[in-house]
Amino acid sequence: MKVVAFNGSPHKEGNTYHAIKMVAEELENKDIETEIIQVGNKEIRGCLACNKCVKNQNEKCIIDDQVNDWIQKMKAADGIIIGSPVHYAAIAGTMKSFLDRAFYVTSVNGMMLRHKVGAPVAAVRRSGGLPTFNQLSNYLNYSEMMMPTSNYWSVIHGTSPGEAEKDEEGRQIMRVLGKNMAYLMQVMKNAEGEVEAPAKERKKLMNFIR
Repeated sequence: MKVVAFNGSPHKEGNTYHAIKMVAEELENKDIETEIIQVGNKEIRGCLACNKCVKNQNEKCIIDDQVNDWIQKMKAADGIIIGSPVHYAAIAGTMKSFLDRAFYVTSVNGMMLRHKVGAPVAAVRRSGGLPTFNQLSNYLNYSEMMMPTSNYWSVIHGTSPGEAEKDEEGRQIMRVLGKNMAYLMQVMKNAEGEVEAPAKERKKLMNFIR
């Protein structure tokens, strides 16, 4: 099994990276391969709201950049980690541009990530970690992904790169998240052919008007 993790920090080895690595170490202890992809220092445009991905149904965004390659990595993976630093109590801008485009494409092209295991991770200096964690979780929830939990919200604290390693509670949170993610992935793998998965339903869209 394989997990692909997306580091939304502009810093390649900042605290978001260290948080992801903590989770990844537990996955690798269970022979689950993890690939970390650096997103936060790339030039990524936001969604154009053109709906060409809906019309074309080719699993691609009309903006031809590395996002399309990452979408295919997400499709091929068994699990996905999305990590971001906190900018103004929210997801970092470049990461959000990636998430908006990638998760829209995967959702409107047959719910490509449905029933994959997905985990959100946030790294924060002081405040705003929980709003960012919730925002990251929204992408996973909307995609019908399976979300492992930890013994607290998966937020870790630190300012300078690597300082998160000193957050003992945060380190435990990431370890527990990694263990639970590995467990959930293994349970789902073992259930294949034994437990019938629920059928996918066509999404209903409504506007509430008078």
